[in-house]
Amino acid sequence: MALIAAYACAGLSAQAPVTPKPFLVTYDDVAGDMGLTSPTIYGGQTGNEYILETTGSGAAFLDYDQDGLLDIFLVNGTTLDGGQDPAPTNRLLRNNGGLGFRDVTLRAGLARSGWGQGVCAGDFDNNGFEDLFVTYWGQNVLYRNNGDGTFTDVTRRAGLEVEEQSWGSGCAFLDFDRDGLLDLFHTNYIDFDPKKVPSPVAGNCVYKGLKIACGPKGLPKAGRTLFRNQGDGRFVDVSDPAGIGQAPLSYGLGVLTADFDADGWIDIYVANDGEPSHLFWNGADGTFSEAGLIAGVATSHDGRTQSGMGVAAGDFDRDGHLDIFKTNFSDDLPNLYRNLGDRFFDEATTRAGLGVNSRMLGWGCGLFDADNDGWVEILYVSGHVYPEVDRLKTPVGYRQPKVLYHNLGNGRFEDVSRLGGESIVRSLAARGAAFGDFDNDGDIDILVNPINDLPQLLRCNSASGNHWTMIKLRGSRSNRSAIGARVICVTGGDRQVREVRSGGSYYSQNDLRVHFGVGAATVVDLLEIQWPSGRTDRFTDLAVDRILTVEEHSGSGAGTSKLRSAKQ
Repeated sequence: MALIAAYACAGLSAQAPVTPKPFLVTYDDVAGDMGLTSPTIYGGQTGNEYILETTGSGAAFLDYDQDGLLDIFLVNGTTLDGGQDPAPTNRLLRNNGGLGFRDVTLRAGLARSGWGQGVCAGDFDNNGFEDLFVTYWGQNVLYRNNGDGTFTDVTRRAGLEVEEQSWGSGCAFLDFDRDGLLDLFHTNYIDFDPKKVPSPVAGNCVYKGLKIACGPKGLPKAGRTLFRNQGDGRFVDVSDPAGIGQAPLSYGLGVLTADFDADGWIDIYVANDGEPSHLFWNGADGTFSEAGLIAGVATSHDGRTQSGMGVAAGDFDRDGHLDIFKTNFSDDLPNLYRNLGDRFFDEATTRAGLGVNSRMLGWGCGLFDADNDGWVEILYVSGHVYPEVDRLKTPVGYRQPKVLYHNLGNGRFEDVSRLGGESIVRSLAARGAAFGDFDNDGDIDILVNPINDLPQLLRCNSASGNHWTMIKLRGSRSNRSAIGARVICVTGGDRQVREVRSGGSYYSQNDLRVHFGVGAATVVDLLEIQWPSGRTDRFTDLAVDRILTVEEHSGSGAGTSKLRSAKQ
């Protein structure tokens, strides 16, 4: 009883203590075997002249051709001298099932060079195929999926072209006004002009005695933009009337959208670098109000401003509220913000056992159920921003290992990085990370996009014997991607919640399908779907170890949405 009381006093759910569970999951890097053989190029190898060379690029899991298999999109960068021949481009890799992935970039019309940053996916025109938005230092690009294996750059036609060069960073599609059309949000990092930034040669900026690229401190902060979908292929900037533009300028990086207060309207969280992070509450009237400090997710628990990078959402303690995980700069801890309800969060980082890795500099991250036991794990990828740190000969250099935490089911996590295998502990200058089941075997794999290295495709190998269910939603009255839908899975006395989400992690896009581990359960007692349109569907007594497809009922009455089940 004393232990239960201690959890309650710490702000965690009072429940019986759980005996530490074995972690029976490993990961193998199968990138080379599966056809991911081209490196991601980004900035200098041993030193950087500008901060532009440090941020790296994102990655995406998406089913662009709707064949039921996850494909891969990798954002690419360049170098200051642009000396590569041929120039590096973004890459689209088609999943050929057991035959691996095939590069279809040229045929798809996605071969673009430049300082690529983030990527997010969503069907903005409701034609049944996922479109792509890619951010750049330069000009962001909206690609319309034509449904025949090709994409068209519709940036100008959609009203998204800008006159001045900007540094787009994190992004997400979302239906903030619930009109059935996907809107678009993106943040910017720095108002960056290399002609106005001192180089390391001048010695203006120093890190642990090393001359390094200047920024972001001292460079002009940037804003963020909310575009409303007009329904005719065009978007209009509503940042100011919606209240998004009224928040202070910041160095914005990771973008996370979720219904954090469970009122049916999508909210927006932005991880800022060296600035308090922002949480924009959706007012359900076309406007947002920023209240990160009041909500408790702007800084550390002791009020320190941190350098936020990647962001993820998930209900780690299964209390029905979506919590927030955020990665930060080195010599600091990540943040695990526990959602208390009523628009308040409490930082649970150290008491949840996440205080053991302070030297890593975190980027892409995920809250996902690695071993299908019904409790979400945490994984984040790492890598320093300055290649020069290797000259310090410290234990943790420019390339760093990943960190994997196992959810013990009692409000605490255990570091199981070494148990995850060589692919987890292998050092890499990682940036983007996407989570999804590329081989449809019921467990979550991980795609990692690094700097100046080969990408990793980490296939999950689980010996847990636990069961799972995965749900693909197709909106009708809601947006076709069903982004913003909330799904509740009940097995026995266990209740879990997930949402369909665009963007997240760091600059990346996860599988749009919703995945639940259900442990030893052999039946899903209740699957409840709360659609963005306001409709709610409930299905009972569903077999496990299936991929379910649910098509939203198109009428306004009490008709039934269609459910199809495919055994893997």
